[in-house]
Amino acid sequence: MSFPQFISAGEALTDMIRGADGHWQEKVGGATWNVSRVMAKLGVRSAFAGAVSQDCFGDALIAASCEAGLDLRFMQQLPFSPLLAIVHQTQPPAYFFVGDNSADLHFDAALLPNGWLSSEIWLHFGGISLARPQLAKKLLQMAHEAKAVGAKISFDPNFRVLMDEAYDPVLREMAQLADVIKISDEDLRGLFRTNDEASALATLRSWQPNATILYTRGAAGASLYQGNGEWQQTPPRLNIVDTVGAGDASMGGLIWSLLEYPNASGDTHLRHAVAAGSLACTQAGANPPDVNTLMQLASQI
Repeated sequence: MSFPQFISAGEALTDMIRGADGHWQEKVGGATWNVSRVMAKLGVRSAFAGAVSQDCFGDALIAASCEAGLDLRFMQQLPFSPLLAIVHQTQPPAYFFVGDNSADLHFDAALLPNGWLSSEIWLHFGGISLARPQLAKKLLQMAHEAKAVGAKISFDPNFRVLMDEAYDPVLREMAQLADVIKISDEDLRGLFRTNDEASALATLRSWQPNATILYTRGAAGASLYQGNGEWQQTPPRLNIVDTVGAGDASMGGLIWSLLEYPNASGDTHLRHAVAAGSLACTQAGANPPDVNTLMQLASQI
């Protein structure tokens, strides 16, 4: 059995969401896990490398990964507690994480299939996993090993409340390793603790001048930077249901485009990224777009 072309490493978790009626609803999630699902839906052989718990929460994540078509050889199910995101308020969002000694922290890259790491793969990092020191150390080692063999690396920091000053060195180290970085206006304000988004973006670009950077601004559109090239794109007019998973979808759309059209211009890649993010907004929850719908919308932008 061949290895996946795309591997996303980090956290798979359960969102516990309290609705306006006070009732709680659980949903499988996790930023890096979501990106692996997006890539699989777009037809790329994909896997999520991470650990989940041996209980109902972990079972649900394994089942959803299987349904998405992910290579389950890269997931580990361990006898530790689950990682939970407690979303106790949705408007505006208010949340915290529960997982002091949870399964994700005990992920062991040494247990991944022999020979999986090569120059042919694409490895993705991001989310809260890099803000959890015990796990971040392992992921950074994976990233350095991947860089050493010539694999492609993408990074979406995806700002969360865990990312304070202690996260700054990890943010910079990961950015300097990345071939592709996705960042939003909210991410820049949170990660750099400033309202000067232009200055924060300039700092990020100075850390890795050769990286392709996707800068998203929600309904205001997105920009793509590649070397001296810069492209702008506004999103198409669609019926928006919610924005859950839009950032992960746009990340996946960009990587898919870079893999599918390696010699295309930044304009092509940006259109696919914006189309993927926009399509994710047309359905409730994190629902990755299919490749035919993505290509059709991108051609119309």
